[in-house]
Amino acid sequence: MLVISRERGRYFDDCFINFHRYLRPGDCLVLNNTKVFPARLRGRRNGTEGARVEVFLLRALDADETIWRVLVRPAKRLKAGDRVVFEQGLEAEIVSQGNLGERTIQFFAKESISAVLSKIGETPLPPYIRRNPTKVDDARYQTVFAEKKGSVAAPTAGLHFTPTMLEDCRAAGADIATVTLHVGLGTFSPIREEKVSDVRLHEEYFEIEADEGAIMRRANRLLCVGTTSVRTIETACLRGGLTAMQGETNLFIYPGFHFRGTGAMLTNFHLPQSSLLMLVAAFAGTELTLNAYRYAVENRYRFFSYGDCMFIE
Repeated sequence: MLVISRERGRYFDDCFINFHRYLRPGDCLVLNNTKVFPARLRGRRNGTEGARVEVFLLRALDADETIWRVLVRPAKRLKAGDRVVFEQGLEAEIVSQGNLGERTIQFFAKESISAVLSKIGETPLPPYIRRNPTKVDDARYQTVFAEKKGSVAAPTAGLHFTPTMLEDCRAAGADIATVTLHVGLGTFSPIREEKVSDVRLHEEYFEIEADEGAIMRRANRLLCVGTTSVRTIETACLRGGLTAMQGETNLFIYPGFHFRGTGAMLTNFHLPQSSLLMLVAAFAGTELTLNAYRYAVENRYRFFSYGDCMFIE
């Protein structure tokens, strides 16, 4: 774990097992309790002899899970009206198409759609992990506090925690609150726009329950675990405060952003040209962040989802 002190403008090495020592009474640890589901589907366009395509489930739009918002690859091959054939008798029709590979599709099957999806779906490992997922990934790519199904990517800063670590945090005097933000694949998309003001992120569903909001409101400092918790907290603060709330957010945080709720942050090391790295730079300062990243590279810190972490206080 690399520790960054914004107040002192310096950073130093530590181990995550000591994380609880940085907590103090009155702190509140904010965890994203989203749960990854088997969201990657592999099929063929318009039949078994058609081109291979991948469909990434983002969010069900109806109670029966027949209509979904998805991302498709390659996007140019799938237009409105096209059909995709999967295993287990599952088929889908492209209902409409949006930007950045987004589509709305409707599934058809003889049995429950959710049952079929659970059989043929794969754990959606990040694109920089270049191998097929295994059963081990079903458990490893999930936080110990995962509860609400809906993410196609784990809130990876939370992967460091064990139940014992969470108890150590409580013993240090910190409360623990949960929020929900269902992570979409847009989280990993590189920023291609020349102007930061032109960047538009994918919408992601978030939720704060009333009891959890009350815990956070009485805290002296909110310590957000992961960029997803930060975006949830800051979205809520912009929309009226840490109260019961749900909706969609595409909040893009970059240098110059005024943080209204986040007091400290635990995060992993992120890809270059990503919205996640820009969020970290907004919180810690661009120069300090880039210097810390150079130090991490030189000292062989592990990056990305299964890598090391950074605590910014």
